[in-house]
Amino acid sequence: MAILFKSAWDDAGEWTRCIQAEEPELEVRVWPEVGEAADIEFALVWEPPPGDLKRYPNLKAIFSLAAGVDHILGDPELPEGVPIVRMVDQSLTAQMSEYAIYHVLRYHRNMHLYESFQRERRWEQLPLHRAQDRRVGMLGIGVLGQDAGRKLQALGFDVLGWRRAARPIDGIETFHGPDGLTPFLNRTDILICLLPLTPATRGILNAGTFAALPEGAFVINMARGGHLVEEDLIGALGSGQPGSGHLAGATLDVFREEPLPPDHPFWRHPKITVTPHIASLTDARSGAQDIIDNIRRLRAGTPVRNLVDPEIGY
Repeated sequence: MAILFKSAWDDAGEWTRCIQAEEPELEVRVWPEVGEAADIEFALVWEPPPGDLKRYPNLKAIFSLAAGVDHILGDPELPEGVPIVRMVDQSLTAQMSEYAIYHVLRYHRNMHLYESFQRERRWEQLPLHRAQDRRVGMLGIGVLGQDAGRKLQALGFDVLGWRRAARPIDGIETFHGPDGLTPFLNRTDILICLLPLTPATRGILNAGTFAALPEGAFVINMARGGHLVEEDLIGALGSGQPGSGHLAGATLDVFREEPLPPDHPFWRHPKITVTPHIASLTDARSGAQDIIDNIRRLRAGTPVRNLVDPEIGY
């Protein structure tokens, strides 16, 4: 019995230690040294090579190393009928919320401007605004969006959400579907994208979306680079000078191409903050506990947690 581990970004040694601490009899094989393919019953992966997962005839489940599963579902040769499980653990959720809160507060308290003032040796106080007067829109209000939204509410912010289908959320005003998107955007001063990447959401951060936001709004993309039409963002931000462009700023943690190329215009745009896909990093200890729990559920024939519906993409 073995689990395949494949990731160019995660520490295979740490994951091996944490998995075997939870289940000593489960052998961890690190790609590409997979040994006998028939031994592989489970796969724990990030961006597996297209066609690779079909090589394992006894594969019983595919686990994503992160909350997103587009890197798995994009495989045209994905084996049919094998359950796909996304990563949802308290550590990952907490980190995502920390990132969202930090950048909301940074924009809310004008810290992005004070950073530039320091470089200019400029002493100037800007007006303060109340948190309850700042509307934060969660584009994607699932597990991650709800956690971040409720923590922002605790700080006094007016939080609203948008999702694909109607489902009320206690304490958070929620819009849904194509008809609800523009009314949601019209009332959003700081937009946080936490959507899964699906064919329906690819390119959703585009010129039309930006135009529907109030003038001077901010955008924070911490979901997937495929959500953003990069050229449209640069157009909406303008030259980067104060007063230019419809949007006041953007924070981007994810990109169409990663690592972000050194000559990409995002690096030097004065209204864009770039971080290297670090909004959350899966913790091997808590992640291994979650994976082994689901493996035991599979063996016992009980419901698996965080199971993905391939038809909707999450």
